[in-house]
Amino acid sequence: MVQPGGGMPDMQAILQQAQQMQQQLVAAQEELARAEVTGTSGGGLVTATVSGSLELKNLTIDPKVVDPEDTETLADLVVAAVRDATKNAQKLTEEKLGPVAGALGGGGMPDLGGLGLPGLG
Repeated sequence: MVQPGGGMPDMQAILQQAQQMQQQLVAAQEELARAEVTGTSGGGLVTATVSGSLELKNLTIDPKVVDPEDTETLADLVVAAVRDATKNAQKLTEEKLGPVAGALGGGGMPDLGGLGLPGLG
């Protein structure tokens, strides 16, 4: 990355930009850890809530779906709800981290991995 006129890039400006992006990434990760998303199955009979970091936080099962003679269907509904919630959490992660990750991975920025900055290697 050479400046117009043949000069060298301003390393201080590059490092400052990298630090700002790292702060944005940390803030987005913290926001994701606090976020909760839900997924459902069986038309809302089973609802799973997961954190943005994909930790299962809550599971709600409508009593109508509980049949002691058919636990397999209940298990399938639970798995489907958790998968739906996980998919929704992954979408949220892409929305929150996508712009920051895109800036770190390209968009005119040099490869900063070799600078030894935490979180950029």
